[in-house]
Amino acid sequence: MRCALTTGAALVLCAATAGLLSAQGHPAPPESPRFASWDEMNVLAHGLLQLGHGLREHVERTRGHLGALEQRLSACGTACQNPGASAAPPRVPESSVAGGEAAPEALRSLQTQLKAQNSRIEQLFQKVAQQQRHLEKQHLRIQNLQSQVGLLAPTHLSNGVAKPARKKRLPKVAQLVGPAHNASRLHNGGWTVIQRRQDGSVDFDRPWEAYKAGFGDPQGEFWLGLEKVHRITGDRSSRLAVQLQDWDGNAESLQFPVHLGGEDTAYSLQLTAHVASKLGATMVTPGGLSLPFSTRDKDHDLRGDKNCAKSLSGGWWFGTCSHSNLNGQYFRSIPRQRQQRKKGIFWKTWRGRYYPLQATTMLIQPTVSAAAS
Repeated sequence: MRCALTTGAALVLCAATAGLLSAQGHPAPPESPRFASWDEMNVLAHGLLQLGHGLREHVERTRGHLGALEQRLSACGTACQNPGASAAPPRVPESSVAGGEAAPEALRSLQTQLKAQNSRIEQLFQKVAQQQRHLEKQHLRIQNLQSQVGLLAPTHLSNGVAKPARKKRLPKVAQLVGPAHNASRLHNGGWTVIQRRQDGSVDFDRPWEAYKAGFGDPQGEFWLGLEKVHRITGDRSSRLAVQLQDWDGNAESLQFPVHLGGEDTAYSLQLTAHVASKLGATMVTPGGLSLPFSTRDKDHDLRGDKNCAKSLSGGWWFGTCSHSNLNGQYFRSIPRQRQQRKKGIFWKTWRGRYYPLQATTMLIQPTVSAAAS
C-alpha cells in the first residue's frame, strides 16, 4: 500500500482482518450471529480512528516537506536572479549564460507547481480533519449504544425501565411540579437547580470547558457545570425537572427520569424510549435514546452533516438540532426573522420550534435521595 499508516493502526487492522479470515476457514455454526459483536465493532472503530490519525500525520509531514522545499527554491531563485557582485567577476562561457537565464524561469515554474500542490495538500488536510471528527463522533455513538444495551432489562420492550435495578413505573412526562417561577418548594425535596435563564445577563454561547466547569451567578442566570451535576447524580438514575415560561405569562413544567453519564460519554443524557418519544424524538430504539452534550468546539450531536451548537447557539444535549435548546441565545423580544429565532431558547413540544422562551429553570434530583426522603 502507498498510504503511510501508523504502526498501531496497521497492527489493529491486520489483527481484525486475520480474525475474520480465520473465522471464514472454519465450518459455519448451526446458528451464526446476524450482527457483529461489540468486540469486533470496537476493533474496527479503533482501527478507523488510528487510520485517520495516521493519514492526518502523513498529510502534515508532506505539507511541512513541501513548505521547506518551497523556501529553499525561493532562496535559490533569489540568488540566481541577484548574484553577488564582485570586483573582478570571472568570465562565464556564453553557453553557461544562456543556461543561467533559463534557470530562474524553470525555478518559477517549479515554485508555481509546488504552490498548487501545497494548496491541494491543504484541501486534503481539511478533508482528513473533517473525517477525523466524524470518526470520533461515530466512536462515541458506539460507546453510547453499548451503554444503552447495558441498561436494557429482560423486559426491554416496557416503557418504564431506565436501568435493570429500577422497578418503578415511568410517570407521565407532563407531570406538573409547579409554575416556572416557584422553584423554592422543589428544593425541600432534594432538588438542585442546575440552570436558570431569565434576562439574558449571561452569555451561554461558550466552549466545552466552560460548560464542564460552570459559569454565571447562582442568584441570577447560571449553568452549574456538567462535572458538578455528574458528581451530584453519580451513577444513579435521577429525575430532571424543566420549567418553562413564555412571553404571555404561561408556564409549563415537565419532569422525567434520566441518567447522566460521565465525561467519557460526553456527559450523555440517557432517556427511556417512552420519554424520548414524548419529547418528539424519532427513530428511538427500545433501549431508549442517548444524547451526548455538544458545544461549538466539541461536536457530539447526532447529526453527521452539521454542528448543532455552532449552527444554533450554546451547548446542549442536541439530537438533530430541532427538539430543544434551553441554552440558546436570549432574546428580549421575539425576532421577526425565522433564521434568527431558531438560535433562541426553545422547547418544540410546548411552544414550537421557532418560539424563543422568556425564562427557563432546570433542576435535578437523584432517585435514591428522593426514595429515601
